[in-house]
Amino acid sequence: MKKINIGLFGFGVVGEGIYKVLEEKPQLNATIKKIVIKDSSKTRNAPSALFSTNADDILNDDEINVVVELISDADAAHDIIKKAFNKRKHVVSANKKLIAAHHKELLDLQEQNKVSFLYEASVCGSVPIIRNLEEYFDNDLLNYVSGIVNGTTNYILTKMANENESYQDALKAAQENGFAEADPTADVEGYDAASKLAIITLHAFGKKIEVQDVIRKGITSLKMEDFKYAKEKDYTIKLIANSKINHQTGEVTSTVLPTFVELNKTIALVNNEYNGVLIGSSLSDEQFLYGKGAGRFPTSSAVLSDISALKYDYKYSIRKYENEKKGVFNETGKRRVYIGFESQADDVSSFFEEIEERYQSKNYNHIVGVMDIEKLKQKEIIENTNLSIIAFE
Repeated sequence: MKKINIGLFGFGVVGEGIYKVLEEKPQLNATIKKIVIKDSSKTRNAPSALFSTNADDILNDDEINVVVELISDADAAHDIIKKAFNKRKHVVSANKKLIAAHHKELLDLQEQNKVSFLYEASVCGSVPIIRNLEEYFDNDLLNYVSGIVNGTTNYILTKMANENESYQDALKAAQENGFAEADPTADVEGYDAASKLAIITLHAFGKKIEVQDVIRKGITSLKMEDFKYAKEKDYTIKLIANSKINHQTGEVTSTVLPTFVELNKTIALVNNEYNGVLIGSSLSDEQFLYGKGAGRFPTSSAVLSDISALKYDYKYSIRKYENEKKGVFNETGKRRVYIGFESQADDVSSFFEEIEERYQSKNYNHIVGVMDIEKLKQKEIIENTNLSIIAFE
């Protein structure tokens, strides 16, 4: 592609950052021709002639060959991307919720219209996980992908573990520093990590899984007593997203769970807004990718990288993807877990297959043992806000 003419949807912190970089670096040979925004009354740091509230000003402009989608509304983004594909425009997106929900449909539309659909920024900020899975590991037999894929929760957990802050105080600090939204639900309840994991799973194993299949527990129920236990046992607590595949059956198991991580493990050293991902390979053993996963500049970096790649007509090949075959999700097996609770009314010992340790006190209790995954994912357990559920690696 000789010249990139961009139609930009959204002009928040990331969109504005991309605009400034492209203005300052003409050597990228990419220009923003039009920016569609929702509210035209706001003052913005760009010429007013660039802005419009009409999506068709981008979609119907034949000179615009690349659409960069950076809006928060997943439904609106879905409509925009489909129309862009049908107009034979390449698309760069950072919308992980949209991509995870409509991955197969969008990949099919990309192929039908012979355009590129790039979305590195949707997963781990500045960490090039998708590009590595596509280029370096495309012919490798991968066994698992595991790590920290949400910078907001990692920032909060770092504060709780290292500075003895309560969940509420740590969340407030994350919001004040720009690492958490005013409504942090998607991050702190693990939905964001589950969407990212679904995207990663397709590129790692070629298996399309649904976000709702991911066994998910967020961090909102964690108490200081849980971190006290972790310190006594030389652990820290991280929200770990993990997908692993059984190559004999083709079944995938995907979880997003607070997890005890030994302090001497690489992933335990990933703190604050940083992300870290371990890739387990049959050929090259274990590889580790690390970088900032939250904030304006990491996301901007990934979007700009995708825009630059379009100059070379780059697209994801996803060689492992079995287009017509949905991934088979494995919901069986056992998991060693810790469950903490304040009231004896929340005692869930009957759900354990084996109990290794039981602690009772006036203010807090916990049980450590082995639980069948079928029981772990039951609503009485996984959705009980009175329970701190922490898995062991």
